[in-house]
Amino acid sequence: MNEAVARMLARYETRTVDNRVQALREILQEIALLGLWRSKFFEKAAFYGGTSLRLLYGLDRFSEDLDFSLLRPMPGLHTAGDPARRACGGPGFDLRQYTGALEREIASFGFDVRLEKKEKTAESKVQSAFLKADTVRHLLMIKTAEPLLRKIPYGQTIKIRLEVDTDPPPGFETENKFLLHPIPFGVRTYVLPDLFAGKMHAVLCRKWKNRVKGRDWYDLVWYAANHPKLHAAHLAQRMIQSDDLKPGLSVTRDRFLSLANAAVDQLDVAMARKEVEPFVKNPETLGAWSPAFFRDILQRIALI
Repeated sequence: MNEAVARMLARYETRTVDNRVQALREILQEIALLGLWRSKFFEKAAFYGGTSLRLLYGLDRFSEDLDFSLLRPMPGLHTAGDPARRACGGPGFDLRQYTGALEREIASFGFDVRLEKKEKTAESKVQSAFLKADTVRHLLMIKTAEPLLRKIPYGQTIKIRLEVDTDPPPGFETENKFLLHPIPFGVRTYVLPDLFAGKMHAVLCRKWKNRVKGRDWYDLVWYAANHPKLHAAHLAQRMIQSDDLKPGLSVTRDRFLSLANAAVDQLDVAMARKEVEPFVKNPETLGAWSPAFFRDILQRIALI
């Protein structure tokens, strides 16, 4: 096993096969971020979403994907934003410019992965790629015992989706945070009040048909407990872009609480708890979840 990978693995509890798979996923995520840093990706984009909270701010749940936003919209997009905003995008962006660097970086640590660009059939504001690795093969590389390996279905793969929002709504700020593994390097990310705005937009406006994203509600509780300041103007811009708020309106506290309590009214708490449980180390922390609990949590959020 690569020495740096062994040091990274030592940070995790790895007694079960699920522990091992989660640890392997996070190791691959951090190495992928290192490859993006080396290729100067963070001069154009910032890290956001659940994995950024996990790796950079200490969120206590696992996260699957790597989500990014360009620092300014890519030119030529047909969006609801004004023409001046669209025109300031600078050179075009193509995620394929970085796939080779990512594959080489990950291979340098001994892993054999494929990075596949997801082709869109319709015009989309999001560019996506999937990092895929054979689960059993890579668990063997980190010296997983045979009894644990037998629990993995044949042909199972670890998939990490990379997504880049090429038409980000305005009004966010970024900062540089640093990871120390596998080597020290920097990552540009949204500041916490703007990350919170993005998460609250997901809670209020995510269009799931028959699914509940319990992870969104778990993160909401984490924010309220640890970083309760939410950038209301950036939330408003996100909601305007997704047609959930009329242009010119702001997110006042009354409007925020009205929308958020309506979301609680529609929430299937049991389904939300079931969805997030595989990503949480201590599922008993979900025991307090109820509509009354979430309404109390919402009162603790500070709009700035």
